[in-house]
Amino acid sequence: MSKIALITGATAGIGEACARLFAQQNYDLIITGRRTERLDALAQDLVKEFGIQVNTLTMDVRNKEEVEKLETLSDDWKKVDVLINNAGLSQGMDPINAGNTTDWEVMIDTNIKGLLYVTKVVSNWMIKHKSGHIVNLGSIAGKETYLNGNVYCATKHAVDSLNKAMRIDLLPHKIKVTGVHPGAVDTEFSEVRFHGDQQRARKVYEGYEPLHALDIAETIWFAVSRPFHVNLNDMIVMPTAQASTSHHLKELS
Repeated sequence: MSKIALITGATAGIGEACARLFAQQNYDLIITGRRTERLDALAQDLVKEFGIQVNTLTMDVRNKEEVEKLETLSDDWKKVDVLINNAGLSQGMDPINAGNTTDWEVMIDTNIKGLLYVTKVVSNWMIKHKSGHIVNLGSIAGKETYLNGNVYCATKHAVDSLNKAMRIDLLPHKIKVTGVHPGAVDTEFSEVRFHGDQQRARKVYEGYEPLHALDIAETIWFAVSRPFHVNLNDMIVMPTAQASTSHHLKELS
């Protein structure tokens, strides 16, 4: 088989862009997500366009039992070279005293626990083969804390810490770990944060050009395509018009 990449949250945005770019680079893919129809449509597109093999698994990374279904894959599919922990989200933007605890639980369960569930399964496959590269999608929110970002920022700070912990724990097994931390990216992110309010979501990107999903996919590919002796530990990627979480130049596009 060709090299294999496993991508979580592949049904849209950065995950889908990664799937298309890695397929172009002749990787076979395991793609996961919660929307079966989108997964199947993407798989058909990639097989048709690039002639690769694609294995799909409908799962919610928050559900440990669903994640453990990865173990039902054949041994050949468990020879994963690259894991892209892309599945993640933000919900709500309230001050801590007015926060929606359901939103908090969804973010914690997805961004932290979901990443851990997937990594535990796949890292053991990599340990068996003494090679692999794990890419964790963080956020500029994991480097800075901003107004009303409280729990989301906390989850992404946790991802930042887990990047370092994984790098230490997996060093003896020759497994690379890279953290990629985007600023504003024009995906479904804001629509999910605002519970489907498309008008409010669009206002997030008004007046400047944010990053696009392909920008982050290309950044990830750059990290993965370095020679074995090179590991890019940490990559912060921002739109030119964004200097920090709270500083945008709206006229710059």
